[in-house]
Formats: sequence, C-alpha cells, structure tokens
Amino acid sequence: MLLILLEALGAGCILVLIVWWTMFSGRSETEAEHEAAQTQARQDSKD
Repeated sequence: MLLILLEALGAGCILVLIVWWTMFSGRSETEAEHEAAQTQARQDSKD
C-alpha cells in the first residue's frame, strides 16, 4: 500500500513539473514584446 502511495506521489510530482515547465518556459521575451506591439497596433487602428 505504501509503495502505491509513493508511486502516485512521484507521478503527481512529475505531472506538476511538466505543467510548470510548459507554462513558464515556453515564451521568450522577444516573442512577448512582439505580441505586445501587435496588440498596441490593433488598438491604435481601432481609434
């Protein structure tokens, strides 16, 4: 029983690590700046 709980805990930790990795390491600063510039250009064209 303890072995099953440890295995489930390990799998949960791996899942959290994968989610964290995909959320916070995917975008570079350049990509974020480019997207912000495009958003600003869209807002300017609406006015």
